[in-house]
Amino acid sequence: MKIAVITGASSGMGKEFILQLDRAEAYDEIWVIARRRERLEELETRAKKRILPLDLSRKESYAVYKALLEELKPEIRTLVNAAGYGKFETVEEISLEDALGIIDLNCKALVAVTQLSLNYLTRGSHIYNMGSLSSFQPVPLMNSYASSKALVLSYSRALGKELEDRGIGVTCVCPGWVTTEFFDRAQEKDRHSVNYFNVLWKPEDVVAKALRDGAKGKAVSVLGASVRLQVLAVKLLPHELVMRIWLNQQGKGKKSGVK
Repeated sequence: MKIAVITGASSGMGKEFILQLDRAEAYDEIWVIARRRERLEELETRAKKRILPLDLSRKESYAVYKALLEELKPEIRTLVNAAGYGKFETVEEISLEDALGIIDLNCKALVAVTQLSLNYLTRGSHIYNMGSLSSFQPVPLMNSYASSKALVLSYSRALGKELEDRGIGVTCVCPGWVTTEFFDRAQEKDRHSVNYFNVLWKPEDVVAKALRDGAKGKAVSVLGASVRLQVLAVKLLPHELVMRIWLNQQGKGKKSGVK
């Protein structure tokens, strides 16, 4: 049984990966994983859909996924780790629950689902992990999120090398700002730290580029010349300067009290 597994499947990037993979590939089943069962039930797919309403921030969800894999022994042709969230809040503003929850979902869940899936990936299979433009730089005002995405990028690059001999590809998808429900959760309070967004990309464009890059064997997928230029810039410039520019863009420079 050839399948695709997508986490964060109820909305945003995960949902878009489902739509495009379902059109482009022939799967016996698509396993859709997210907390909101009703959202998963609304998804329309050509392939048979297996709904797994799991909260991947909870360790018991891993056991459910593991048991299903052991029972059905599928061949995972595509794994998409798109579950995640962030907060536009400083370290002083963010709750401890959210600071740790971001790490649990963005990092621990991604590592857990990947590791549990490894024995079911075969030559030609591909893993897509959702990183971010913030993977390449420290980002005050959304520190926990950006730091979690730095781990995703580093983990994905190393994983790709480790799986190279097995013929399994790994692509870390690192977009700039994307118009998804991410903003609803990140900005749910009346006051938030991040207000300036230079370019907003569409999820369908990000996923289409990711799939093209994955097919070419690229380790990192970045959509847009302006985003690629920023990635290059943050590699060359001192991070102190990069952070200062970011803070000034958000109106949070020294005059605003951020030191």
